[in-house]
Amino acid sequence: MKEFNVIDHFFKAKSIQRKDVIVGIGDDGAVTHIPQGQALVTTTDTLLSGVHFLPETSPHAIAQKAVAVNLSDLAAMGAEPAWISLSLSLPAVDEAWLEAFSNGLQEHAEYYSVQLIGGDTVQGPLAITITAQGFVPFDQALTRSQAQPGDSIYVTGTLGDAGLGLDIAQKKYVLEDQLNTDYLLNRLNYPTPRLMAGTCLRRVASACIDVSDGLVSDISHILKASGCGATVHIDKLPMSQALKESVSSQQAIDYALSAGDDYELLFTVSEEQKGHLETTLANANVHATYIGQLNGSVGKLEFRQADKPYEFNVKGYQHF
Repeated sequence: MKEFNVIDHFFKAKSIQRKDVIVGIGDDGAVTHIPQGQALVTTTDTLLSGVHFLPETSPHAIAQKAVAVNLSDLAAMGAEPAWISLSLSLPAVDEAWLEAFSNGLQEHAEYYSVQLIGGDTVQGPLAITITAQGFVPFDQALTRSQAQPGDSIYVTGTLGDAGLGLDIAQKKYVLEDQLNTDYLLNRLNYPTPRLMAGTCLRRVASACIDVSDGLVSDISHILKASGCGATVHIDKLPMSQALKESVSSQQAIDYALSAGDDYELLFTVSEEQKGHLETTLANANVHATYIGQLNGSVGKLEFRQADKPYEFNVKGYQHF
């Protein structure tokens, strides 16, 4: 099967059609319409076999995760997703693999009303690069740089699940409880981008980032960009029942602090906006947990447990 046959059969034919796409797949470039009063937000992520997913991972899961990690970046900016482009590197044309992959891509795109508008296919090591674009009203984009000392730190969902899920997938852990195993593997392979939470936080959060490389790494980006320090309370870290039942308390804390791939939103809220937070999150049907506070010690990240200093030296995921 030739390149353009692959594109037409597995991707163009399955793509949903949005009214704001003037020219989609089939030309040298896509032509799209940006609504009045909106700014365009663009993000790109690459998933490599053996680095971001195991070679034996199902193509359906790979496709959905590739979409989700990009939509998670849009969520962290407070943007509503609109379009994605796909660059797909394949060792060879495997029609069964492509069928499962394209079905996974289509399902996630339809669920989030996102249209595939173009991309590229090449022969090479298995790699998936997606560029996602979305809209945010002018002057309402969430960033990492507007947090202030005194702001409270929150995180959606639970932390550490995907990290343990990865260790289970790599056979480093074998759990007796199949329900916990399935839950943790699903958190690894099928992350949920917090898009509704992101859009609801536009007028409430002072800074925001998604937890992709681990809490320690990602909160450090906010501290650097905003010129703040932070204290994180170990006792407040939100952890799932599956994580707490599967490993020791110390291991659960380590996963919650350093493991990546949870794709929850980590955000800060000023004292003046805290009163609006509960209502805002209720509208998004998302739970967020207070885990600490920013201070004026620029770049310094401290941990406390039961009001005592807590030493933690493990870093989050490092790309290089």
